[in-house]
Amino acid sequence: MENLNEIIRQRINKLKEIKEKNIDPYGRKFERSHSINEAVNSFDETKEVIVKTAGRIRALRGHGKSSFLDIRDEDGKIQLYVKKGLISEDEYWLFERLDIGDIIGIEGRLFKTRSGEVTIEVKSLTLLSKSLRPLPEKWHGLKDVEARYRQRYLDLISNEEVRKTFKLRTRIVSKIKEFLDKKGYLEVETPMMHIVPGGAAGRPFKTHHNVYDIDLYLRIAPELYLKKLLVGGFEKIYEINRSFRNEGISVKHNPEFTMLEVYQAYGDYEEMMDLIEELVTYVAQEVLGTLKITYQGEEIDLKRPWKRQSFAEALGISPEEKDPAAWKKILCAKFGLDINEKISRSALLNVAEDLLDEKEKNNPTFFTDYFTEVSPLAKTRKDRPLLAERFELFVGGMEIANAYSELNDPLEQAERIRVQQEDDEERLHKIDKDFITALEYGMPPAGGLGIGIDRLVMLLADKASIREVILFPQLKPEKQD
Repeated sequence: MENLNEIIRQRINKLKEIKEKNIDPYGRKFERSHSINEAVNSFDETKEVIVKTAGRIRALRGHGKSSFLDIRDEDGKIQLYVKKGLISEDEYWLFERLDIGDIIGIEGRLFKTRSGEVTIEVKSLTLLSKSLRPLPEKWHGLKDVEARYRQRYLDLISNEEVRKTFKLRTRIVSKIKEFLDKKGYLEVETPMMHIVPGGAAGRPFKTHHNVYDIDLYLRIAPELYLKKLLVGGFEKIYEINRSFRNEGISVKHNPEFTMLEVYQAYGDYEEMMDLIEELVTYVAQEVLGTLKITYQGEEIDLKRPWKRQSFAEALGISPEEKDPAAWKKILCAKFGLDINEKISRSALLNVAEDLLDEKEKNNPTFFTDYFTEVSPLAKTRKDRPLLAERFELFVGGMEIANAYSELNDPLEQAERIRVQQEDDEERLHKIDKDFITALEYGMPPAGGLGIGIDRLVMLLADKASIREVILFPQLKPEKQD
């Protein structure tokens, strides 16, 4: 700490000297003629090329009255050559007070060194931002992993692979939108603050609106609002939404996460299966150039069609079974669950992961035939009322998506939510009366699909933790001095 404080003190002293020279250490707009990559690619042996570019100093190598330094911008790195006499005395005085981490703008001539490296011979130099703290030299070990997430800006400066991951995420989201737009889906936005939390099972975050003096909840899902739009006449809609659940944190869970929800009037869950197959293969081909990807050392083949498997039959439940409690008895006996306790969706997901074929565990698998009792917003199967028209998609051994044929019977929906509310000891589930009212006006049959964007990015970027694909994941605050 003393060493760090001494470095900061020295840099502050340089800052004072620079200010005393009437040089602005935090400069204003700087017009670049080239990005760094563009500058490198502009080199031409046959003619003189002058470039004007900017970046952060990543290395300084002095040799008497001449020095080399490396600067980096978002996409590239280039070497600079600075020599006394090639720039003004004031600029050279400023150069001598630069540190690694400072952001500078320069103008100069491109040339190649004896080693063949494209370099800029600096003719003018501008300080754009003085760095008062030294950049980290290395990121390694468990302790630094948390520091990377906590100070993501340093992680991005230091780690090119991290920048690539988040650029990949942006491309994935862009291609999802492109695919759905081409299919005729309309992107919409729905509220993030709800009077009644609903649309999914989850503990909400609570807030308060001062003017209305009412409690509100950060949305756990946008589903109910999106269905109201189906009632209103929109037929093909989607929303890439931020949702919030006040629950546990793990390598697959963050309290604030990104979902894609898609709804299509006059469709069903089987149509959603086809849609997600098309969507994921389109995105993978566009951003990775292949349907054979590697996730955590295992090869995954995304080629269609994907495997479809009945969850109920994998558990050993006969198609003729009529007893509503049969699935619980079998589930609890096989997996050591307490039959007297409410079986959560998380528990069912864990069971589904255990039921995945070990040989094909990583390849995409649709589990269909989930139980109506744990699917309060889904239609039941006509031939098997114990089961819902629903699927969950697993890829790489983790759940990526959830979909169903949407329940559009207002009386049955109200009763399902009422039963769910009665079973909820903590009263987290409430009846959204306006949603029921909307259904009473008539909602067309529809297929609905939810995809975890963070998990899809984990899969395509080959990251084991959700924190690697969220720029600023939620962390426990550090104690402040």
